[in-house]
Amino acid sequence: MDNVKDDHYYVERIKTDLKFVIDHTEGKAMEDLENDEILVDSVLFRIIQIAENNSKLTDSFREQHADIPWLAIKGMRNIIVHNYGHVDLAFVYDTVIHGIPEMYEKLKDL
Repeated sequence: MDNVKDDHYYVERIKTDLKFVIDHTEGKAMEDLENDEILVDSVLFRIIQIAENNSKLTDSFREQHADIPWLAIKGMRNIIVHNYGHVDLAFVYDTVIHGIPEMYEKLKDL
């Protein structure tokens, strides 16, 4: 069994989490997110996972894909982790609607 955890492995994990968020928030309004505690928890968890896997990518991979906002992803994770329970859902919603689909488009063919 091949258990190599390289850039490809972590990118696949990131894409899985991005796709999960896209699939579960598609067509949702801000109010839908605000009123669905389980969805909020799921989205926040997936964003944290994306950032954690992002941190395991090699510097050279991140440099080759400098169009992806790697530092912003880490920053979003830090906001969620250190302010859990007091996260601005408007900021999360904007990320879900704009940032996550854009990131997925950039990574989907890698």
